[in-house]
Amino acid sequence: MQIDSELLTKLETLSHLRVADDKKEEIMRQLTDILGYVENLNELDTEGLDPFFSMLEGGTPMREDVTHKEENVAREILAHAPMAEEDFFIVPAIIE
Repeated sequence: MQIDSELLTKLETLSHLRVADDKKEEIMRQLTDILGYVENLNELDTEGLDPFFSMLEGGTPMREDVTHKEENVAREILAHAPMAEEDFFIVPAIIE
Protein backbone atom coordinates (compact mmCIF):
# COMPACT_ATOMS: atom_id res chain seq x y z
CA MET A 1 0.00 0.00 0.00
CA GLN A 2 1.33 3.40 -0.95
CA ILE A 3 0.76 6.34 1.40
CA ASP A 4 0.02 9.47 -0.60
CA SER A 5 -0.54 13.07 0.48
CA GLU A 6 -4.32 12.63 0.56
CA LEU A 7 -4.10 9.65 2.92
CA LEU A 8 -1.51 11.44 5.06
CA THR A 9 -3.90 14.40 5.39
CA LYS A 10 -6.65 12.02 6.56
CA LEU A 11 -4.26 10.43 9.07
CA GLU A 12 -3.30 13.86 10.37
CA THR A 13 -6.98 14.71 10.86
CA LEU A 14 -7.79 11.44 12.60
CA SER A 15 -4.77 11.60 14.90
CA HIS A 16 -5.05 15.34 15.60
CA LEU A 17 -1.38 15.64 14.66
CA ARG A 18 0.26 18.00 12.22
CA VAL A 19 3.23 17.00 10.11
CA ALA A 20 5.50 19.83 9.01
CA ASP A 21 5.51 20.35 5.25
CA ASP A 22 9.23 19.63 5.01
CA LYS A 23 8.71 16.25 6.76
CA LYS A 24 5.69 14.98 4.79
CA GLU A 25 7.65 13.14 2.09
CA GLU A 26 9.79 11.39 4.69
CA ILE A 27 6.74 10.39 6.79
CA MET A 28 4.90 9.07 3.71
CA ARG A 29 7.94 6.97 2.77
CA GLN A 30 8.34 5.62 6.32
CA LEU A 31 4.63 4.73 6.64
CA THR A 32 4.73 3.01 3.24
CA ASP A 33 7.78 0.98 4.38
CA ILE A 34 6.01 -0.01 7.62
CA LEU A 35 2.90 -1.15 5.76
CA GLY A 36 5.08 -3.12 3.34
CA TYR A 37 6.66 -4.92 6.29
CA VAL A 38 3.21 -5.72 7.75
CA GLU A 39 2.10 -7.07 4.36
CA ASN A 40 5.14 -9.39 4.44
CA LEU A 41 4.05 -10.65 7.85
CA ASN A 42 0.58 -11.40 6.47
CA GLU A 43 2.19 -13.86 4.04
CA LEU A 44 3.52 -16.05 6.87
CA ASP A 45 1.79 -19.38 7.38
CA THR A 46 0.83 -19.43 11.06
CA GLU A 47 -1.88 -22.06 10.69
CA GLY A 48 -0.10 -24.76 12.67
CA LEU A 49 1.40 -22.56 15.39
CA ASP A 50 0.22 -22.74 18.95
CA PRO A 51 -1.13 -19.29 19.95
CA PHE A 52 0.87 -19.53 23.18
CA PHE A 53 4.15 -20.28 21.35
CA SER A 54 7.14 -18.57 22.96
CA MET A 55 10.85 -18.51 22.18
CA LEU A 56 11.57 -18.21 25.90
CA GLU A 57 12.36 -21.44 27.70
CA GLY A 58 9.53 -22.15 30.11
CA GLY A 59 7.20 -19.60 28.50
CA THR A 60 6.71 -15.98 29.38
CA PRO A 61 8.11 -15.12 32.79
CA MET A 62 5.47 -14.01 35.24
CA ARG A 63 5.82 -11.61 38.12
CA GLU A 64 3.69 -11.16 41.17
CA ASP A 65 1.05 -8.47 40.74
CA VAL A 66 1.74 -6.23 43.70
CA THR A 67 0.16 -2.83 44.24
CA HIS A 68 2.23 0.09 45.43
CA LYS A 69 0.54 2.88 47.35
CA GLU A 70 2.34 6.17 47.21
CA GLU A 71 0.56 9.10 48.78
CA ASN A 72 1.62 11.93 46.47
CA VAL A 73 1.42 10.27 43.05
CA ALA A 74 -2.06 11.57 42.21
CA ARG A 75 -1.20 15.11 43.34
CA GLU A 76 2.04 15.10 41.34
CA ILE A 77 0.27 13.93 38.19
CA LEU A 78 -2.68 16.28 38.60
CA ALA A 79 -0.31 19.20 39.19
CA HIS A 80 0.53 19.03 35.46
CA ALA A 81 -3.11 18.94 34.32
CA PRO A 82 -4.69 22.09 32.88
CA MET A 83 -7.75 21.53 35.09
CA ALA A 84 -8.19 19.21 38.07
CA GLU A 85 -10.42 19.01 41.10
CA GLU A 86 -9.92 16.76 44.13
CA ASP A 87 -8.33 13.62 42.63
CA PHE A 88 -9.82 13.91 39.14
CA PHE A 89 -8.94 15.44 35.78
CA ILE A 90 -11.49 17.92 34.48
CA VAL A 91 -11.98 17.64 30.72
CA PRO A 92 -14.36 19.35 28.31
CA ALA A 93 -17.70 17.59 27.83
CA ILE A 94 -17.84 15.71 24.53
CA ILE A 95 -21.37 14.33 24.87
CA GLU A 96 -24.30 16.59 25.48
